Amino acid sequence: MASMKNVLAIILGGGRGTRLWPLTRQRAKPAVSIAGKYRLIDIPVSNCLNSGIQRIAILTQFNSVSLNRHISKSYHFDLFHAGWVEILAAEQSQSSEDWFQGSADAVRKHFNRIVSSGAEHVLILAGDHLYRMNYGPMMDHHLRCGGDLTIAVKPIPRREASRFGLLQMGSDFLIKSFYEKPREQEIIDRCVNPADPSGRVTASMGIYLFRTKALGEVLRSSHVDFGSDVIPEAIQGRQVYGFPFEGYWEDVGTIRSFYEANLSLARENPPFNFYDSAHPFFTSPRFLPGSRLHEVDFHDVLLSEGCVVDRATVKNSILGIRSVVGRGVELLDTILMGADIYESEVSECGANTPPLGIGSGSRIVGAIIDKDARIGCQVDIRPFPRGTDHDMDGWSVRDGIVVIPKGAVVPDGTRIGPA
Repeated sequence: MASMKNVLAIILGGGRGTRLWPLTRQRAKPAVSIAGKYRLIDIPVSNCLNSGIQRIAILTQFNSVSLNRHISKSYHFDLFHAGWVEILAAEQSQSSEDWFQGSADAVRKHFNRIVSSGAEHVLILAGDHLYRMNYGPMMDHHLRCGGDLTIAVKPIPRREASRFGLLQMGSDFLIKSFYEKPREQEIIDRCVNPADPSGRVTASMGIYLFRTKALGEVLRSSHVDFGSDVIPEAIQGRQVYGFPFEGYWEDVGTIRSFYEANLSLARENPPFNFYDSAHPFFTSPRFLPGSRLHEVDFHDVLLSEGCVVDRATVKNSILGIRSVVGRGVELLDTILMGADIYESEVSECGANTPPLGIGSGSRIVGAIIDKDARIGCQVDIRPFPRGTDHDMDGWSVRDGIVVIPKGAVVPDGTRIGPA
């Protein structure tokens, strides 16, 4: 396998994260929790480290405080290694007073730092995908094909075609055309892989491996986005190849996809495996006690450390770090992200404010409860019909899923659900 020492990884994390609102109301999208104890940014960073890439830059712009804190606490290299994981924040300068206008514009504004790194190749990654991938074979394929750009591609069902960038790829892996989130059936039909018996289409995974020189050349235009602008133009004038990937990969950039991908991890045989000691996922080290469970009824539950659960029924759900679940609570199809602190660490709280966690006698179905939320006693939360979107004081609904934002307070006896 080719050496990854000449590769610089850039993780795009600067967008507003509107598709994951309200989980992104107080944090950058890559800082959103996943699988109970990780954050989305841990996925691409861990894939890089497991692939031998030790120079990683994360581009940020909106609500980046918690992301910066997580990176600084989680990823350290000792004095005997030259690697680093660092934040490249949006900034105004003498040459530009504008903030990032898109993914390509973000990379363009930091291209001088890319050049100064001396990297011969630049791997551009998204911060909202769940997958495990060794980028070494992709690098081998990139060098063997000899093109300017290699795009990781994956077959997907035709019904999901409008969510992704689709492409036509020949048997020699050369990409002939690219269409960003097409809805026209004629275009979708063009992207069907003739060698695939199930008739799947070929989609971009949003993973781009550029030769550094070629990246600098394509960024000379005024284009601001990779998927919509840079990639289609590069395919027209350069040698761009696809790298097929057949493993698990899920775009978790919407509330629905995030919700379903998380809950799938609680199954008896989850489609994605976090339990791989050879290729682990890293995150901030915590010194938390084991979870304490008293007379509980659990079915298909992903349980994190530091939780306290008392006489509750929990089914097909995730309990994040420091989750507190009161007596007689029922949780079904719910993501409880937990808390950043314990109640004993709170300096001051109103007399009528519920404690952190889920109060006794509450029943919650089909919801996402963000960190540090305070759900009172006898609260009833139920999902809305799919496709329902609206925002209320203290809670939101996205595609029928009720989302309680970070730090929200839901008083005793509250009812949330369809009439």
